Amino acid sequence: MQDKILPPARKSIITLYTGSTCLMGHCCRFVLQEKDVESRIEYEGSDEIAAEIAQYNPYGETPTLVDRDFSIYNGQIIIEYLDERLPHPPLMPVDPVNRSRVRLMMYRLQRDWFAPLPKDISATGVDEQTRQHLKDGLVAISPLFSGQSYLLGEEFTLVDCMLAPLLWRLPLLGVDLPEQAKPLETYARRIFERPGFVASLSDVEQTMRS
Repeated sequence: MQDKILPPARKSIITLYTGSTCLMGHCCRFVLQEKDVESRIEYEGSDEIAAEIAQYNPYGETPTLVDRDFSIYNGQIIIEYLDERLPHPPLMPVDPVNRSRVRLMMYRLQRDWFAPLPKDISATGVDEQTRQHLKDGLVAISPLFSGQSYLLGEEFTLVDCMLAPLLWRLPLLGVDLPEQAKPLETYARRIFERPGFVASLSDVEQTMRS
């Protein structure tokens, strides 16, 4: 008797509500693309989408992720959920010490660099103090990339999924990195070439470096 060939199981559809220029929304989209999971991206901007977001998020904010009958919000919580929900490829170390290192660095990125920026970065840019603070911080971490491939070593992690969308926006923010930041710029170009990063860009974000 010939074995019956069953069709491959259909992946569940995850829906992400995000702004088209939202920094944390871009981080979430990047993780989704790296996981290569079937997903639906809904960009805010219409009353219909706003009403849908309000059903899943009491604050009516993006990013908001809906997985079947479960919804979560807050960008860092979303990307950690995605890594646990979709374990391949892993974007967090397996051991507790290095997992904590990743979480601590994500916290620092959020607090030191993301928080002072507008949620949806547009052509309005940022004030000079914020711009200088960001520039100084990026120059300070640049030497790390002379001896390692990624921000925390040789493994691509969620930290890189957070840092890359910020680096993509530097021209729009008016941040010009000096020569000593060349290792960071080399790292950025390499991340920007990843298929997952390219696929994560909204139409508006594609024009940020055109």
